[in-house]
Parts: sequence; C-alpha cells; structure tokens
Amino acid sequence: MSSAEPLTEDEQQIARAVRGDDEALAGLLRSSYGMLYKYMLKVTMNKPMAEDLVQDTMLRAIERIGSFQHKSKFSTWLISIATRRYIDEMRKEQRSRRWQSEEQALQGIRFQAALQQQDWPDALDALGGLSYDMRVPILLKYYYGYAYEEIAAWMDIPVGTVKSRLHNGLTKLRKELKGDEKTRG
Repeated sequence: MSSAEPLTEDEQQIARAVRGDDEALAGLLRSSYGMLYKYMLKVTMNKPMAEDLVQDTMLRAIERIGSFQHKSKFSTWLISIATRRYIDEMRKEQRSRRWQSEEQALQGIRFQAALQQQDWPDALDALGGLSYDMRVPILLKYYYGYAYEEIAAWMDIPVGTVKSRLHNGLTKLRKELKGDEKTRG
C-alpha cells in the first residue's frame, strides 16, 4: 500500500487524458471552455480574436496533452497556453492593428453585455484602453491571482518588467477612473 492520497475525480480524468483517453480529454476541455473564453475576452477585448485564440488553445492542448506534467492545475495550463498564443499574436500584429478596430470590437462586447443585461464596469472600460502588454499582467495578477514569476514566464519577460508594467498599468487605470468620476460628478 502506498501512503499517497487517492486522486480526485478531476486528477483521475486528467491522468486518463494524458494516457490518451479522448473522452476524458474532451470532458476536460468542455468543462474549461467557459472559463478560458471569459479570460481571453477580458485579455483581448475582442470577441472574434478571443474565440479564435480559445479554439487554437484547445487544439494545442489536444496536441500537447501528453506533455502535461501535473505541476499546475489543468486550467492554469490552459491559461498559460492561451496567454502565450495571445502574446505571440500581438507581437506579430502589434504594428498592423488599428485603434478603430479595437474600439469597434469593444463596442460590440459592450452591446452584447447590455443585451444580456450584464454589468460592464468602468474598470473594464479603462482596462480596454491599456496596451496588451499592461492589460495581460494586470488581469493575470489581480483578476486571476497568478504570481509574478508565472506571468513573467508566460510573457517571456523578466519579473521586474512584470512589476513595472503592473505599476504603470495600475497608475494609468487609477488616473482614467478618477477622470471618469470628475466628468460624471
């Protein structure tokens, strides 16, 4: 008898998926899809891009499930893949993306949220105004609770750069939100 604790149902499903059980993998991906989509929507502020990146992340997870090493939760592994994919896309398209298309996408998300009677807090508006290199660390750190080191690894930047982007991004957010309060008051 081993002294190891029995695996949870999720851990058993992950173990089966890693061993090649397609049904177990499909179940994991289905149960993670909503969480991953919401994360990517907040990161990209662009619904079509979020959808594309989630699909791409799911495909990469299918291709790489055999390399999953249980060092983190399955959802964390998916977020790391998605974040890297997004950063790769942003690096490729950094110069070609135009402000107008981002603003139209943001308006589309606001409209959809209004149709579904969801809140669209001012903080998300302000977050949408930040560049991706500040928005991603802020979301990963303060919304999802990841450590500086994880964020640095995913973004392929030094920890100090993560901290600097967090500081600068939060400063811009505070300034933007204070400016909104003055215009309403």
